[in-house]
Amino acid sequence: MISPVPGGLVRMRTEVSSGSDAGSRMLVGKCGCGTVRYRVADAFLYAANCHCSRCRAATGSAFKPFAGIERKKLEITDGLDALLVFGEEDLNDTRCRACGSLLFSVVRDGAYVHVAMGSLADAPSIRPTKHIFVGSKAPWFEITDNLPQFEELAT
Repeated sequence: MISPVPGGLVRMRTEVSSGSDAGSRMLVGKCGCGTVRYRVADAFLYAANCHCSRCRAATGSAFKPFAGIERKKLEITDGLDALLVFGEEDLNDTRCRACGSLLFSVVRDGAYVHVAMGSLADAPSIRPTKHIFVGSKAPWFEITDNLPQFEELAT
């Protein structure tokens, strides 16, 4: 299903955060054309390189490097009306409608987002710690680093 962003997908806020994120470093992210911009706390809980067929199709590449964080910690600062959602409110890939850049995926019953690390303009403190779903990785791609590899999802 392709739909515009429902009202509860992400928060739109332009003032400085004053809640539990107040002391956290904030990272800026954006799409390729700059129409959509977001900020997210540099408080990611996990990061991985996903080789599942869904992530490969969404990115058009061998894998998707992503960092996971609570959904409430990501805020769209510009271009809320330019978001394009593929899926449902609680499970989707969110892109820029203008350029098609993948920004993040809403996962885990809508409680978390997997930020596409390539959409971050600032370097996060976290790095991917593993490769997941290598059982369905692209046959033409060889993993050459020393990160642990898991056939499916690893906790």
